Amino acid sequence: METIFYEKLSNKSVKCNICDQFCKIEINKEGICKVRVNRNGILETLVYPKSIARSIDPIEKKPIYHVKPGSSSYSIATVGCNFKCSFCQNADIAQMPCDRGVINGADIFPKDIVSQALRAECDSIAYTYTEPTIYFELALETAKIAHQKNLLNIFVTNGFMSGIVIEEIAPYLDAANVDLKAFNDKFYQKYCKARLEPVKENLKLMKSLGIIVEVTTLLIPGLNDSPKELEQLACFIKEDLGQETPWHISRFHPCYQMNDYPATPTETLETAYKIGKGAGLYHVYAGNAPHLGLEDTYCHSCGTLLVKRAGYNTDSNIKEGKCPNCTTPVYGIY
Repeated sequence: METIFYEKLSNKSVKCNICDQFCKIEINKEGICKVRVNRNGILETLVYPKSIARSIDPIEKKPIYHVKPGSSSYSIATVGCNFKCSFCQNADIAQMPCDRGVINGADIFPKDIVSQALRAECDSIAYTYTEPTIYFELALETAKIAHQKNLLNIFVTNGFMSGIVIEEIAPYLDAANVDLKAFNDKFYQKYCKARLEPVKENLKLMKSLGIIVEVTTLLIPGLNDSPKELEQLACFIKEDLGQETPWHISRFHPCYQMNDYPATPTETLETAYKIGKGAGLYHVYAGNAPHLGLEDTYCHSCGTLLVKRAGYNTDSNIKEGKCPNCTTPVYGIY
């Protein structure tokens, strides 16, 4: 299938405009994601409609805490990614085309994805597990049909798509959890083979287009967890995205090419939480560490407990999107 958002160059080479890698691709070559190939001057996707994963998940697993708490989300993915994260937690499918040179998956078309989501009584479809930008044609077509059927659409993304991709999906995209993996460009270059600035700009663009945005940062000991960097990151969220924007600070566990790194200490998560709250963020959550009890949602105005979480079980008393005690609006969709 021919992809969208690319330019034809001289000598039948092409420039892919789907993400901020902006790969220039010669004939019979692929982009950095290895799922878009130049066939005689036509850029084709290798993953439409090959789903590698389909599952019914609690929406909190994404993690999305401010869209229909306690609901189920029909989650899909294809193989591939436009990042090369050394700490990839889904490397078996995200890095499959690069590490193994294969593209696996079972064919399922957008109308069938939506039908399955409806039969499962899900409130949303989440494009997750791998980077949805990589399978954007599948995601966009599915999101349009889902939108017509009153299903919400959610991206779980590294935020490195091009601006035109965001603008194209925005009318159908209700929410996104965006990985802000660090707040220094050297980290992005060394450990992700990407850049920080486009992610920051895309986060601002998503917010400006009315998409519900939640931010996640995986804290890796000694690499992106210094108090100074976390303060800068928290201030960016507050000043550029808005203090209502939720920040998930997530615990790292050794994996992929970083099996020799230790798990994130509890103290680091607690410090990051305090930094986020100290910066003025309304909603800060500590993930992969349920023993800390830092996953509940409170009213930022009066302190009333709004959503109690125990694992993926939730108990919400939000009334029509507002705090039941002081009627302050709560950021999100309820």
